[in-house]
Amino acid sequence: MINFGYHFARLEGEIARKLYRASLPMIVRRALQPPRELPLDVFSYSGEQSLPEQVASIRSFLQHAGQPQRFAVISDGTHRPRSIELLKQIDPVVEVRDSLPPRQSEFPDKIRSYLTSHATGKQLALIMSLPTDRPTLYADSDVLFFPGAHDLSRLIEARSAPALYLADCQFAGDERLLRDPAERNDPVNTGFLLFFQKLDWSLGLERFLTSNGAPNFFTNQTIAHLCMHGNGALPLDPQKYVLRLDDQFVYRDRYANRSLAMRHYVNPVRHKFWTNFARTIQL
Repeated sequence: MINFGYHFARLEGEIARKLYRASLPMIVRRALQPPRELPLDVFSYSGEQSLPEQVASIRSFLQHAGQPQRFAVISDGTHRPRSIELLKQIDPVVEVRDSLPPRQSEFPDKIRSYLTSHATGKQLALIMSLPTDRPTLYADSDVLFFPGAHDLSRLIEARSAPALYLADCQFAGDERLLRDPAERNDPVNTGFLLFFQKLDWSLGLERFLTSNGAPNFFTNQTIAHLCMHGNGALPLDPQKYVLRLDDQFVYRDRYANRSLAMRHYVNPVRHKFWTNFARTIQL
């Protein structure tokens, strides 16, 4: 039997995204009034393909979480000049930069090559460079923020752990880097990480160095997973900070509500980013 609700939601999401992308020159000129200033830097890693999501994500952060000291979009190198200008027009705190180079002299060739040439390795290089000189949030471009994002100011003040991570709904990683089945427990998702101090990344990098074969899409997430746990990081409240897939094949978004801080709309539920966005958020 055809799942009409699922297919209609995907079509609705596709249409909403196309309309939003076509309207970007007007959207970025619409002024926002962030509800508070945050002693926070925010970084994201993205490219031309995810421009609509990145614009919507930044604007939802400013509207619901507040204005950070800076919101830096680290480009994967595919952004067109016009797209860079559109991002910068969102707010004075937004900047677009090239990928941050890793500290090359510190790493063996295998690690250095991964961090400088692999798509997800470059993302890991950015994450490893955080925090800056203040609390620092890393957020993927497909993270949408909701009214409950005011909770971030509480987290910044509490600083209850060296870092806080978004709990994944299942372990999605590079099994070659694990040494014990128990290391799959409490999976970390790299799409949303809040740093309060520099972490020791040696455990994950040592595992990578001794692994066989080429890195895959989830190698960076596995390195982050191992190091977050190794450094005593804690999970964010999964009721407010959401990554779920169990509503993929139903029409509605089961988790979007005013108490939610954010949801990471990973690929299987990416259409819900736009179906929810079109209904509930005017950005």
